[in-house]
Amino acid sequence: MSSIVLGLMRIAKMSDGEIQRLFGAAREAGVNVVDHADIYGGEYHLCEKRFGEAIVLSAAEREAISIQSKVGIRPGYFDFSKEHILATVDKSLAALKTDYLDLLLLHRPDTLVEPEEVAEAFNQLQAAGKVREFGVSNHTPGQIDLLKTAVTVPLSFNQVQLSITHAPLFAQGVAANMAGLDQSISRDNGLLDYSRINKMTLQAWSPFQKAFFDGVFLGDRENFADLNDALDELAEQYGVTPTGIAVAWITRHPANIQVVLGTTNPGRVADAAAGTDVTLTRQEWYRLFRAAGHTLP
Repeated sequence: MSSIVLGLMRIAKMSDGEIQRLFGAAREAGVNVVDHADIYGGEYHLCEKRFGEAIVLSAAEREAISIQSKVGIRPGYFDFSKEHILATVDKSLAALKTDYLDLLLLHRPDTLVEPEEVAEAFNQLQAAGKVREFGVSNHTPGQIDLLKTAVTVPLSFNQVQLSITHAPLFAQGVAANMAGLDQSISRDNGLLDYSRINKMTLQAWSPFQKAFFDGVFLGDRENFADLNDALDELAEQYGVTPTGIAVAWITRHPANIQVVLGTTNPGRVADAAAGTDVTLTRQEWYRLFRAAGHTLP
């Protein structure tokens, strides 16, 4: 699987041609993973449907890419019931016009989860050839271990929010055991180390967001002047764009994290993908970390 994942949550109002150009640019840049969710598009399965209508794949082309989708978010509540998982996957497959998903993720933790129901759904989907691999999204180590009390198929992926400026995944561990520092508070219960130990692939969503859907840090010199200076300098040094360096910062980590893009601009996809060929030095990585405002004790 490529280090870049093409997120398709914003394609609902795009034409077939626009979707084809976006997908084509991603494939040309070496991207072979596309990301969906049943809720994307403002209407259930709408973005999946638009992709299925616009992108007609031969059998060989279908095998060459990985299609992943997510299940579990319903209006006003979360639902990991066996019935909902099975019904949703069938609707996703119909919308995408494919016989199987390469990866199915549980979308956000359902605190009312019954691990046995999830296990039954996953086993049934795998036995029927409808889903090849399974994972979660935004789950803590404890929530994953709870699922594993019943789920026997590997849980190989976890999609989490991560960018240079929104990096508690990295920043907490760097500043552990420092009283009075907000950065030292654990918000994911050691998820980074847990993922590496258990060989779970992390997927970073919102890789350019300042925090939670409040705009991008790229070009924001009012709030992140030092960071943008560093991004610009490294971009010139490596012959890529600042977008590429922001991607390189994530993919430089030895956890082998994938980057989920949300852009619908083919050029930005190419810019981001170019960053996966850049290997930042330790000094450069930590320079960006500090420039983003994180404390390095």
